[in-house]
Amino acid sequence: MNTSITVFLADDDADFRRVYRRLFDAAEGFRVVGEAETVPETIRKITTLRPDVSLIDVQMPGGNGIDVLRGTGESDTRVIMLTAFDLDEYVADALKQGAAGFLLKNASSSEVLSAVRAVHAGHASLAPEVTARLMGQFERRPSHSHHPFADVRLSGRELQVIRLVAQGRSNRQIAEELFLALPTVRTYLSRLFTKLDVSDRTQLAVLAYQAGLLYESR
Repeated sequence: MNTSITVFLADDDADFRRVYRRLFDAAEGFRVVGEAETVPETIRKITTLRPDVSLIDVQMPGGNGIDVLRGTGESDTRVIMLTAFDLDEYVADALKQGAAGFLLKNASSSEVLSAVRAVHAGHASLAPEVTARLMGQFERRPSHSHHPFADVRLSGRELQVIRLVAQGRSNRQIAEELFLALPTVRTYLSRLFTKLDVSDRTQLAVLAYQAGLLYESR
């Protein structure tokens, strides 16, 4: 039985795609099922091939990664955005549109493989540099909008878990920092997904950023 994670590569740089294909071909448990170099081609092939995880360049001929996210919303593919640029607003928009991860193009081979495994397992994967810049963006922005958590009753412990998720902590790291058992952390997350009507850690983190939750007094 084939249990490989199917991967799709979209970038207008053929050399970049070649390097990534070699990376996945050499690693156990991955299978590249297709490539594209324009936005229309990417949307068409993802819709047809339905890969588990798609790595999408931020800027390609015919549009950008946001267009890909909107055009493939009905598919089950999990999207990791790739960029060589510092595009803070783009990161936030991509996450709101359902991107599961964001990596810089200078990420190491191990970081790329770990990110694909993480999003395939249903987790978010944000490069540390991207997380730091995104947090800074929301910190600088005055918040006068409706608080995303205003209508939901959350315990102090739940708020702690949300903050740590938004800071990019793994379940194990959250368990260690809060002195909880790993299954307990999973239970908290499942409960939060239901309470806040989100489907994954990425959406939970976006809510935390929007609320300025990381910067409120503890």
